[in-house]
Amino acid sequence: MTPPARDQTAALPRALPRYRYLSFLPFAAVSAVHISARALGADEIAEPTKLALMPLLAAAALWGGRGFLRGTPALLLLAALLFSWLGDGAGTFFPFAPELPVMLGSFGLAHLCYIWLLGRYTPVGPFPGWSLAYAAWWLLMLLVLWPTLGGLTLAVAAYGLVLAGTAATAARCRPMVAVGGLLFLASDTVLALRIFMPDAMPEWSNPLVMLTYCAGQGLLVAGVLRGAVPRGPATGR
Repeated sequence: MTPPARDQTAALPRALPRYRYLSFLPFAAVSAVHISARALGADEIAEPTKLALMPLLAAAALWGGRGFLRGTPALLLLAALLFSWLGDGAGTFFPFAPELPVMLGSFGLAHLCYIWLLGRYTPVGPFPGWSLAYAAWWLLMLLVLWPTLGGLTLAVAAYGLVLAGTAATAARCRPMVAVGGLLFLASDTVLALRIFMPDAMPEWSNPLVMLTYCAGQGLLVAGVLRGAVPRGPATGR
């Protein structure tokens, strides 16, 4: 007697329920308040809301990804957000140290976590040919900024490498992740120009830094959750 055909859909991993993305609403709301405060020059609102961004995004990842994201991928994602938070608050958390080097070091570690996470656990294909543009971006940024970098030349060059590495590694993943990596790179590009070439940057570029940063980080985290598979013995995670 021939056994009944097995339902092949039962072996497919479940997708993250859409209602889980509601966990991003607090992060999105505080991001909007922060960006608006930046645009209006309301530093008394911009500073505390900036320090709330990454904890809210980490909470969104934990709540939205429960049962789906665990083990090393979860640790890497939370570590990337922790180091990003330390970079966001470099002047507040490390008042005894030069702010810019601490910020570069903190975000550099965040990008190394993202590269490990995106390269090892979330890719869906090879590097696309257009991702070579990130190498060109790195060279162009060094050429543009070189006369103004001074003693930070090596630190900025190293940070540019890991920033481009995150964007290029994200390009191998789902479109949501790829766009997130691109926006993160765009944010730091504008920020670098504001720091080292302030006279060349208009005032509206100030909120633009955080608009692209919040959108980039949010898309990276949401994209990682979307690619996660549920916890269980057959997931291989």
